[in-house]
Amino acid sequence: MNFAEGARRLAGQAGLLLGWRPDEFWRATPDELETALAALAAMIPESAAPPDPATLARLKEMHPDG
Repeated sequence: MNFAEGARRLAGQAGLLLGWRPDEFWRATPDELETALAALAAMIPESAAPPDPATLARLKEMHPDG
């Protein structure tokens, strides 16, 4: 991934998750962005984490759809 792709992805995440407008993203330092995203991640309960492969396999067995 080049710089432009990475910046575009991070700017989108900052907008979606933090409500930052583009100028706020570009004025922020990498440390500020990391701190804001880490604070947001700390607010998400562990139960909201994506399922692990074993859980996915069990769910597929329980609910076959094809």
